Amino acid sequence: MSEITPAPAPATPPAPPPSGAPAPAASRPYSLSRRLILSLAGILCLFWVVAVVLGVSVMRDEFDEVFDSALQQTTERLVPLLVDDLYRRDERPEPYSIGEVRHDVRDQYLTYQLRDSTGRVLLHSANTSSVPYAAPLAPGFWSDESHRIFTAETVSGSLFVQVADSLDHRREATGEGAIALIVPIMVLLPFGMLAIWWIVGRAMAPVQRLLGAVSVRDGTNLQPIEMPDLPKELAPIARSINNLMARLETTIQAERDLAANSAHELRTPVAGALAQTELLLREVEGSPAEPRAQQVLKGLRRLSTMLEKLLQLARAEAGIGLATAPVDLAPIFDLVLSEFGRSHPAVTVVIAKEAPALSLPRRVDADAFAIALKNLLENADRHGLPGEPIDVRLSAQGTIVVSNATLPPAEADVNMFRQRFRRGSPATPGSGLGLAIVDRLMTQMGGSLDLSCDRTGEGATFRATLQLPPS
Repeated sequence: MSEITPAPAPATPPAPPPSGAPAPAASRPYSLSRRLILSLAGILCLFWVVAVVLGVSVMRDEFDEVFDSALQQTTERLVPLLVDDLYRRDERPEPYSIGEVRHDVRDQYLTYQLRDSTGRVLLHSANTSSVPYAAPLAPGFWSDESHRIFTAETVSGSLFVQVADSLDHRREATGEGAIALIVPIMVLLPFGMLAIWWIVGRAMAPVQRLLGAVSVRDGTNLQPIEMPDLPKELAPIARSINNLMARLETTIQAERDLAANSAHELRTPVAGALAQTELLLREVEGSPAEPRAQQVLKGLRRLSTMLEKLLQLARAEAGIGLATAPVDLAPIFDLVLSEFGRSHPAVTVVIAKEAPALSLPRRVDADAFAIALKNLLENADRHGLPGEPIDVRLSAQGTIVVSNATLPPAEADVNMFRQRFRRGSPATPGSGLGLAIVDRLMTQMGGSLDLSCDRTGEGATFRATLQLPPS
């Protein structure tokens, strides 16, 4: 008889070690709307800066023309006044200063000097010194680092009037104009970015809705995408996806029907052949044909197991993992273990539960859960070492760990056994579908199947962990 021995459960199941080579780092996905917003805002800011630079350059040239024109007109108006004032004064070696120095006026933009042909200063404004300007006595404009000077000739070239304009005045005017152009961008750019974000968000809304509709389509949801209001740029994508899903659903359904119908139709003749072979084996007992009859019986039993697994696989592919209402899985857990003990009396199963009255309400199909757990137990029985027990542990968080002692598998990565028809050893009986069925069912339930193998000397401990979805 099967021996089911309760044992204390550990606080937490051991974590499976990493297996296989490390996966390459995936490229980080980016947001299309964010890239559009940042790109448009950056281009807007760049264009505005270029426009400000060009505007300041043009404005400076225009300011220079205006100031030069005003400087020339001022000089031409001062010429007769200064000459008339000079002839009314007595001649002396020191230059005359016209006007009084006003200390309350800090900015004196225009200054002037009346000089003779030798360069000596005869008259000068009160806000400038009697030192002659550096500008030559030649009619026209002349500039240095601090002033722009216009020279006018009078009295047949014997007298020269020079009026100097401070360049600080021009730089101040240009700077204030540049600030007047830059300040609006500092104020309006955030509003412009908000406007761009709103416009891009409105434009990207159909893309987001299409993305949401596509993201929920998988092997269990192949419904067509119904979005009649998609723009003409996205409508062909939705139509192509619908056509692809329709063809995929037809193909998957045909595959499911073929596997289910074939397995179902073959179960009856295989069961009949098994019964007839068992009767035949009794009749030929002790004769030379007995070994051959035993081989036939063994093959038929293997075929029967394969048909049962194909039926389970067809049901798993049909998407039976989820239930409409929560189901307590703890009684089903006990029932599957009891049935496994009755059908495998030579196997020792050690059960550990965190609490005897443990409850596991989950929105999971009861039949699917029973199929998954039964396949793990059968896998442990087939590939475990003879005489070694099977450990089954259940935690309150919904974690089920089935472990067994076995020979070291030939595959370095035990996750390869998730694939269909992949067996640990060709000599071991089995269909190679058990773990593939469990993996498929756990994916539909919203849980996970973790496989690990701890090598200890010449042996190993294979561990399959079922992580049920949250309650």
